[in-house]
Amino acid sequence: MSSTIRRARRTTAITVSLAAGGALVSAGTADADTARTGSPTETAPVRQGLYQSAYSERNDALWMTSSVGMPPATVTDSRLLRVDPDTLKVEKAYTPPVTDAATGAVESVYGVAVDDEHNTVWTTNTRDNSVAVYSQRTGKRLATLPNVNHAREIVVDERRDTVWASSFADGALVAFDSGTFKEKKRVTVPGTGPTGITVNERTGSVYAADYHGARIIEVSRRAESPRLIPAGKGPLSIALSKNGRTAYTADQTSGTVTVVDLRKGEVVKSVATGGGTKSVAVDHRSGHVLAVNRTTATVTVVDPHKGEVVKSVATGVNPNHVHVAEGHAYVVDKSGSGPAGEDLLTRVRLHR
Repeated sequence: MSSTIRRARRTTAITVSLAAGGALVSAGTADADTARTGSPTETAPVRQGLYQSAYSERNDALWMTSSVGMPPATVTDSRLLRVDPDTLKVEKAYTPPVTDAATGAVESVYGVAVDDEHNTVWTTNTRDNSVAVYSQRTGKRLATLPNVNHAREIVVDERRDTVWASSFADGALVAFDSGTFKEKKRVTVPGTGPTGITVNERTGSVYAADYHGARIIEVSRRAESPRLIPAGKGPLSIALSKNGRTAYTADQTSGTVTVVDLRKGEVVKSVATGGGTKSVAVDHRSGHVLAVNRTTATVTVVDPHKGEVVKSVATGVNPNHVHVAEGHAYVVDKSGSGPAGEDLLTRVRLHR
């Protein structure tokens, strides 16, 4: 689908405008006239157990993961969801395979990333210590790849046909060939707990937040060993600036977004955003950083150059993840406040 068509669809989409400074407004389902005006409307209930989302430009689809149940309970209800990014309605729901017939446990999905080159979507199966690959076209599970202990997040480097996953319990970053699904590299840093992960597709360098050490793990194609760079306390998520020279971490322990100069290997600024900062994403058009704060139930917009908060907007209870695509931010929460106890998805328009 061309970018022109996508932009046309976005003008009739469900939106929450930050530029206008509007609060979230409960309006149910917007009719066509209301949608065309761009009036703010509230978020949509999707499904219980939402975790993360990722956007496919190739298919104009938002892929989301859902797993119901907290340890030590067995997860018997998990879905990989294909959601229309305009209407926020679920188009398809795919059930992962059963792993234990006696208990009904399934290969529950948590982290998610899209590979548009191969038309696949990758998930982390945290409880099963693996990652999985699904077809975007059919939803069929193509492979399950083991030995990623407490697999948390996953990212695709399409330029190098590589998918990286964070292996939290092993202190490792694991790379797979996105075409053959075979493991191609494993970098272990003892004593670390890698959580969020991102890649600079220009250089091929991979960056992971180290929750245990308040650091960033950098794996460069040119370096013989990983580099450890200071970050905020309890970093769970990481994102890069458009030029790849700056990293931003969402720091759950300190409730901050930390701005890190990757060339110098040092912290530039730390901006308080709210309690329990969980996830961070970058709007490359404005350069602003968006962070969701679980405890304070907000999504905060940060100007990283000035080191200050531009705006905070209330979300559903317990926001868990933010993903930026096509000029919008998609915020997943664990409020359970939908009509049937579903969690909510909020779509935030970043530009007029």
